Amino acid sequence: MIRRDINGLRYYQFASLSSESVRHGVFSRLGGVSRGPFASLNLSASVPDDVHAVTENRRRFYAALGVDPNRAIRAVQVHGARVAAVNADDLAVVQPATDGLLTATPGLPLVMAFADCTPVLLYDPVRRAVGMVHAGWRGTLAGVCQAAVDGMVAAFGCDRADIRASLGPAIGPCCYEVGPDVVDSVARVFSSADGLLRSPDKDRSFFDLWAANELALRQAGVSQIERAGICTACRVDEFFSHRAERGRTGRFGVIIMLESCGAD
Repeated sequence: MIRRDINGLRYYQFASLSSESVRHGVFSRLGGVSRGPFASLNLSASVPDDVHAVTENRRRFYAALGVDPNRAIRAVQVHGARVAAVNADDLAVVQPATDGLLTATPGLPLVMAFADCTPVLLYDPVRRAVGMVHAGWRGTLAGVCQAAVDGMVAAFGCDRADIRASLGPAIGPCCYEVGPDVVDSVARVFSSADGLLRSPDKDRSFFDLWAANELALRQAGVSQIERAGICTACRVDEFFSHRAERGRTGRFGVIIMLESCGAD
């Protein structure tokens, strides 16, 4: 990933998207005004942070990429597999119970917040469409990546082979210890869980959420995939981590938007 620093904020961009007509950024937790466990660029109002701090953080977040916050499309993320295709009629509407957003409308930013779950950015340069997925273990196993790819095909006529996927910072297999319920679910969903689960001893199992989402994307027909390879639990100096910080933490923001045709 390519690191960018602007006005005290730090964000990352994917090499596979950096030269395209797409504006995007995976923001770190740095550069905001929140304090304590939410320091400093917490973008979520669903955690007990000061509302005025969140408002200022969001202003800085949008300003860093020159995005109009009044055009942003956000979602109430519930760790499910519902995906919504949105357009200009959905301006500033928060999509209910949604973990995937898709659009082919230029100038319409898709925004989600994360703290260990995998951000998945999707881009079809042929049909000019983008998407974003919030993929924790529940959403991943429920098929949210498959639903997003299917949604781009159905809504915009995308060819699966044209879609590029980028997996952002998320909790890595080094830190994501899971219980028997997750282990059993992984085995049920994926015909082969080889490489997705690691058990250093009989009492502990670790889930590779990155690999699971990549496998799900490949099964959905996507072959162009870039991985950040950054573990949020290892890097709480730059990212919020629900697991590493025992649930008392903020959420970092991810944004993607098609540029207007005149920006090509």
